[in-house]
Amino acid sequence: MHNKKRLSTIISVILLGIIAVGFLFPFVWMVATSLKPTTEVFSLSPTGSRIAWDNYPSALNSIPFGRVVLNSFIVSLAGAALVVVVSVLSAYAFARLRFKGRDHLFMLFLGTLVLPQEVLVIPLYIGMQRMGLVNSYFALIVPFAFGAFGAFLIRQFLMSLPLEFEEAARIDGCSDWKILTKILLPLLKAPITVVGVFAFIDYWSAFLWPLIVVNDSSLATIPLGLQMFSGERGTDWGPLMAAVTMTTIPSILLVVFLQKQLEKGVTLGAFGGR
Repeated sequence: MHNKKRLSTIISVILLGIIAVGFLFPFVWMVATSLKPTTEVFSLSPTGSRIAWDNYPSALNSIPFGRVVLNSFIVSLAGAALVVVVSVLSAYAFARLRFKGRDHLFMLFLGTLVLPQEVLVIPLYIGMQRMGLVNSYFALIVPFAFGAFGAFLIRQFLMSLPLEFEEAARIDGCSDWKILTKILLPLLKAPITVVGVFAFIDYWSAFLWPLIVVNDSSLATIPLGLQMFSGERGTDWGPLMAAVTMTTIPSILLVVFLQKQLEKGVTLGAFGGR
């Protein structure tokens, strides 16, 4: 019995190691490519004839790098905050408030998850254009802040919480708003962290919607800024990979620092409920 358990552990470790290598390989290759001369980028060798440190200052000077990163931080932080607020309010409504057709409305709301972004961009762009909001931070942030994923995750977590505390608070005269802000919010830190991090990464890496709604380079986010490395003379791959490496770091650090909250939020939120 002990030998079987030990063998199972060894197999699990080996499989996890293979999966980890598979996930890390693209990142390692990206960093290695950022240190190659542009003429050697497509060589199969993991290293070039020299370490091209000059790719990094070239990446900073080839495009308005600082402005692009600042735009991405503004859009990602504001978007993540808005997504969290919308998700918490809608999750509370679908989990705790009683109104006619609540469950059917939630299923309809949840059905929006199957709609690809490509289906939504045309009507959203027309709406932004008619309101005169094209080429603005508002257009970059607001339209995709009302998705169902965050509401679903937080609702599942809320459904796993007992009603006794809320009922006691309601007897003491607390309103729904006080119950949400004073009692439930402190218990929702883990799922809120998950929703906020996922939203931040989504905004940080979004390309299609900013490409359509932004015409001014002063509002360009990181994916649009990376596109600037491609021109009539081709793509400057070395500086491009250096820029990609630098712009990937904030998302990685965010996940690393919030790892425990993310694990707890996904475990309790995604698989909770009753």
